[in-house]
Amino acid sequence: MAADLYTRYMAASDQWRAHRKGCPSCTDGRRRCADGTRFWNRFCDLQDAYLTHLRTR
Repeated sequence: MAADLYTRYMAASDQWRAHRKGCPSCTDGRRRCADGTRFWNRFCDLQDAYLTHLRTR
């Protein structure tokens, strides 16, 4: 499970960074488009889940 969670977390990070690089509206501090907000929220949710998993080991 942890490996799958980590893989999804890293994929979400890659997806967010790729979007941010190509979207003039989105920056590290601001998500101004719907896709940027969606990618960022998915990344945050998976990051939280992964870090929670690590803390409970």
